Amino acid sequence: MEETENKEREAIFSRVVRAGKRTYFFDVKSTVGEEFYLTITESKRRFNNEQGKFFYEKHKLFLYREDFEKFTLGLSDAIEFIRTGKAPEHPEIEQEEIAPTKTEVIEDKHLDISFEDLTSDPESK
Repeated sequence: MEETENKEREAIFSRVVRAGKRTYFFDVKSTVGEEFYLTITESKRRFNNEQGKFFYEKHKLFLYREDFEKFTLGLSDAIEFIRTGKAPEHPEIEQEEIAPTKTEVIEDKHLDISFEDLTSDPESK
C-alpha cells in the first residue's frame, strides 16, 4: 500500500468560516474513483487543565454527492424553523430511506430495557 493511501486526502477546494469560538472548514475532496465529496469540520479551541496547554477539538462530517439534496433540505428546514418558529410545509424525506431509530431497532429486537439502569454520565455510555 502506498504512503499516500494512508494520508488524509488533500482538499481540491476549501472555505474557512470563523464564527466566534468556532471555525468551520468546508473541504471538497475526491475519492479514489474521482467522485467529489464534502467534509465539514468544526474546530474549537479548548484548554487542557492537566497539561496547561490549549488544543483543538475537531468534529468531522463526511457528506457524499448522493446525500446533498436531502442534507440541504433538512438543514434548510431546521434553519427555517429556528428563524420563524414554524415547521416548513413541504413533504418530509421518505422514511424508508432513513436508518431506523433506536426505538424501531429496540421494537424489532423485542428488547425490554429499563431506563432506570442508565447513568447520566455520557462517558459511561
